[in-house]
Amino acid sequence: MTEKFDVKTDRLFRPAAGSFEIVDVPPALILAADGSGNPNTSPRYASVVESLFAASYAIKFASKAVGRDLVVPPLEGLWWAEDYSVDFATRSKDEWLWTVFIRQPSWLSDVELEDLLVEAAAKKKRPEITELRLETLDEGLCVQTLHVGAYDDEVDVIRRLHTEFLPANGLVERGKHHEIYLSDPRRVAPEKLRTILRQPVSRAT
Repeated sequence: MTEKFDVKTDRLFRPAAGSFEIVDVPPALILAADGSGNPNTSPRYASVVESLFAASYAIKFASKAVGRDLVVPPLEGLWWAEDYSVDFATRSKDEWLWTVFIRQPSWLSDVELEDLLVEAAAKKKRPEITELRLETLDEGLCVQTLHVGAYDDEVDVIRRLHTEFLPANGLVERGKHHEIYLSDPRRVAPEKLRTILRQPVSRAT
């Protein structure tokens, strides 16, 4: 029986709720796409997410066929805005910019993955799959926590991270706000959603 690899069993995907932790995140191969606007109403956002999962399941089945099965990793997103304090911190979602992605198995080569994307686009009749890109996400030093609750209730946690925890620990933000969606919002009540909030940081000089 083939053992399934599940990225969510990694320590970095199991932070505690209610506290912040400093972690060193290794580079990861991701399949990603960019966009802008409110994720709740953007047709592109919905289409990109569907394409990411369609492609990732195709890659999973191809990997299983060669003896390396895996659980499709959760959806993740990088979020930012041109004016962070106004548009992002105040949840002005129409002004948001985003990159959404799913991690991919490191044991398949870039050429194999690219070929699988072309096959998946044709088989699933989703030509937009070929617009997804493979790249390496390298965040390094980060601060993270687990948020349990609705996405719109993250504001206070994010505020405390940036205005309290980072200054108190000699850290400054670097890079984009990162969220990892451990729960499926179609199946889990908003108050029970589990989301990892991660912020790349540097040591203050």
